[in-house]
Amino acid sequence: MTKRVLISAGEASGDLHAANLIKALLNIEPEIKVRAMGANKLRAAGAKVVVDCTEIAVVGLFEVLANYKKIKTALDTMRAEIKQNPPDLLILVDYQEFNLKLAKTAKQQGVKVLFYISPQVWAWRPKRVHKIGKYVDMMAVLFPFEEKFYQEAGVPVTFVGHPLVDEVKPSKTKNAAITEYKLNPEQKVIGLFPGSRLGEIKRILPLQLNVAETLRKSEPGVQFILPIASSLRKADMMGFVKKHKSLEVKIIQSNVYDVMQVTDAIITASGTATLEIALMEIPSVITYKISPLSYLILKRMVNIDKVGLVNIVAEKDIVKEFIQDKAKPSLIAAEIIKILKNSTYRQNMILQLKKVKARLGKKGGSQNVAELAYSMLYSKSKILS
Repeated sequence: MTKRVLISAGEASGDLHAANLIKALLNIEPEIKVRAMGANKLRAAGAKVVVDCTEIAVVGLFEVLANYKKIKTALDTMRAEIKQNPPDLLILVDYQEFNLKLAKTAKQQGVKVLFYISPQVWAWRPKRVHKIGKYVDMMAVLFPFEEKFYQEAGVPVTFVGHPLVDEVKPSKTKNAAITEYKLNPEQKVIGLFPGSRLGEIKRILPLQLNVAETLRKSEPGVQFILPIASSLRKADMMGFVKKHKSLEVKIIQSNVYDVMQVTDAIITASGTATLEIALMEIPSVITYKISPLSYLILKRMVNIDKVGLVNIVAEKDIVKEFIQDKAKPSLIAAEIIKILKNSTYRQNMILQLKKVKARLGKKGGSQNVAELAYSMLYSKSKILS
């Protein structure tokens, strides 16, 4: 009998990881039928997307409330999928609050649940790990410290390694990318990476463009490049960029790793991008802003003092974080200039990024979790070596 998988990914990075998982799973068993909440990458991987996640990828308490109706509609649709056409396995990819609600529905229907990319309960509300254990049959985690955390809580867990180790690679040479993007190879290039959600773009891109204006005053020849996440459109960026015509920002819809490799430094939003940039060994700074009230509430709930995944994995501050009130253009620009001008500082940051890269494990993360999903589908013992 043909097995059915339902997969839920709520934003661009989840769509990417879910797509690579599905590609690997279909390589093992091509007859598996996959339905999904996701976006273009899951479609390309062979999944039938029943809910497009593009408009519900938001962060922050009040940002979620503002989009509550869309999120609720998506949740109702996915719950109906589980009830009316029960899958043999529900795979949840990140997007924790939404996906834990789906996990509860799945368990009520007797559907097996694999949660891939752990909710960061080790960072906030750690007691929730026991609730997760009620609804999830297996956690597939990306970091070794997460495996220990779940083991101590008695939750079934497998360390599969980080999929980015496989995924982060340019599709063309650096020189070819420079030519394609019409960049001057004699001048420095700064990447502007404002995130993959519309809400992030609205809050963070104006800040990054103001940083660019400050940089241009002291570094007249510097160039700026802005990649578009797969979950966004060029039109989402143009309204902001048009206000800074003199910067001549190049908006690129291309392999993001091709864009990364042409940069000398990157100004990035917090999130998965900080790890991708680390794997490319590009010096960066982290910028992030949410609504003031959301920030005050979340600050009381979070148990760690870092927001950038690159710094969390390193267990120390490698990349400077400019968060909320500290996200001032003059401070961020000064850090970028330090990266560009101070060769010792730059090389030390690159050395630390190499160490982060080593901590993320060996290649094969997507294959490992696909094999784990296959074993759960066919009720076999775990086949990870």
